[in-house]
Amino acid sequence: MNIMRVVRDLVTTHRVSGLHARQLRVLEDAKGNIEVAVDAVGARAGDFVITIAYSSARIATGDPRVTTDLTIGGIIDDWNEDKFTGRIPAAS
Repeated sequence: MNIMRVVRDLVTTHRVSGLHARQLRVLEDAKGNIEVAVDAVGARAGDFVITIAYSSARIATGDPRVTTDLTIGGIIDDWNEDKFTGRIPAAS
């Protein structure tokens, strides 16, 4: 599992049938890498989330027939930018 931030929704007009009608989100990791994930929990832009990868990602959607290798499995309630990037906050 990894912690990532939801950047935005991803809307597709055509997709393989294995994705069904699942919501897709664009995610960014702490290094700025971008990935697309199936959203199984209803995350919104700006949310920090826990992702589930590889074959477990299919199971996390609730339907192992969904063709994905990255699924959002949870929304993090208490997380901030400094924890995400590893930056030390400035002294106040």
